[in-house]
Amino acid sequence: MTEKAYFDRRDFLKKMGVIGAGIYLAGCAKKNNPSLPTPFSDTTQAATAVEAQENSNAASTQTPSYGDVYLSVAHGEDAAELTRRAIAAIGGIERFVSRGADVIIKPNICTDYYPYEYGATTNPIVVATLVSLAFGAGAGRVRVMDNPFGGTAQSAYKKSGIQDAVEAAGGEMEVMNSNKFLTAEIPDGLDIKEWPFYKDILSADVVIDVPIAKHHGTTGLTLGSKNLLGTILNRGQIHQNIHQRIADLVSRVRPALTVVDAVRILMDNGPTGGNLDDVRRANTVIASADIVAADAYAATLFGKRGSDIGYIQAAANMGLGTLDLEAIKIEEITV
Repeated sequence: MTEKAYFDRRDFLKKMGVIGAGIYLAGCAKKNNPSLPTPFSDTTQAATAVEAQENSNAASTQTPSYGDVYLSVAHGEDAAELTRRAIAAIGGIERFVSRGADVIIKPNICTDYYPYEYGATTNPIVVATLVSLAFGAGAGRVRVMDNPFGGTAQSAYKKSGIQDAVEAAGGEMEVMNSNKFLTAEIPDGLDIKEWPFYKDILSADVVIDVPIAKHHGTTGLTLGSKNLLGTILNRGQIHQNIHQRIADLVSRVRPALTVVDAVRILMDNGPTGGNLDDVRRANTVIASADIVAADAYAATLFGKRGSDIGYIQAAANMGLGTLDLEAIKIEEITV
């Protein structure tokens, strides 16, 4: 995609009918807002949550419990302020983090190859801001972790800049211990019914998913749903029927909150990048309790619809969220 095409994204959205008057997407006045799946990390509730989502969609009379803003998009050059404003717009961090909560923040720290300016790893300022917000809401513990496929975790944490930023904010960087990966059932999985997960991801009070938006050679894009591959072992086997298997993982982890870092985005040669010419500044942060909606909106930054990305469509088909951006209210903020 050329730089001109990239910056013509709003024209693309208008052609899709996604941007309407004010902060509503086109069609909002005609459609009821779909209810959000109940955020949770204790996935023994998975079947109940999916059933509740199906029932609420059938009734089509309910609105999101936190108010009428389903997804927020903040634009500007200050990554910390973008993050704060995006979270505030969907009800504030207190909606997700209660006093004493055990919080895990899952950024994308896939390799130790390059610093974050290369667009392969999540912006450390976005991550550190979420750490600070969680503590501000009274979190008892805030850990940040990933399971890199390139280099060691220690090296990747340092090279990305995330370790220094998180520790300065009072958070902990945790290296995933191989002994803490345990096979867990995936009750709602359509293709995989069990997989080895990092057990703390499944037991934490709150999981916040913080991907960077970037190109991926196999799946098209890496966004919130695909970022969950960093919570498991044997990720190579996920590449067999990868789109459905990613959706199955989403049904098990179900992050309470997804915050997409699109301050810098990697337009090509993902997931690892390595060429600054492939990086574009989108100066955007997206936030929603609905991982599918967050991913669907992030896809538009690349000139795509959510339905163009197989795992986003698969997750929507499973009732894990909505990719219908015309059916929800989105608040766009300029900082």
